[in-house]
Amino acid sequence: MLVQRALEGSIGVFAMKVTVWQRLDFLARNLTPLLITLVFVIVSVMPTRLPGASYIVPAFVLMSVYYWSLHRADLLPAIAVFAIGLLQDILSGTPLGLNAVVLIGVYGVGITQRRFFYGKSFLVVWWGFMSIAAVAMALSWLLMAVFSEGLLSPRPALFEYLMTVTFYPPVAWLFGQIHRVLPRRE
Repeated sequence: MLVQRALEGSIGVFAMKVTVWQRLDFLARNLTPLLITLVFVIVSVMPTRLPGASYIVPAFVLMSVYYWSLHRADLLPAIAVFAIGLLQDILSGTPLGLNAVVLIGVYGVGITQRRFFYGKSFLVVWWGFMSIAAVAMALSWLLMAVFSEGLLSPRPALFEYLMTVTFYPPVAWLFGQIHRVLPRRE
């Protein structure tokens, strides 16, 4: 009898541990889009040793917000996108709210156009990204010009746009692979 109770207790503890690990796994999978986007914020503000390299960094955060707003907006809510934009503003030294407004705009367009892009070929989704990224980067450039009270050269913004559009396909492929292991929508 005593051995039976000890066995039941150890089985109960084992079952509890599995449940805890399953819950942690589920939580980690649900936080994946948010964590990826936060990593991209950090990568985007990391200093490089190349002169002028800040101009050649693709807008990975923009890519992430666009992709997840189309595919899994439930795992990257609007408040998180706004907070990510504010964090990017703080870390990059841009005027507070600039990236937050732009990213919320991209997120809003992604949410409202999700039905249009659902089930379409990658080329259609990429075309959508090219269009949204062009508007988002033009808005960023315009807002920076307003905040700096002067006309800025559009060359860096144009080059960043071209780099962003070029890097979107492999990044979207990677997101697609990650998307496969995320929990299904209820």
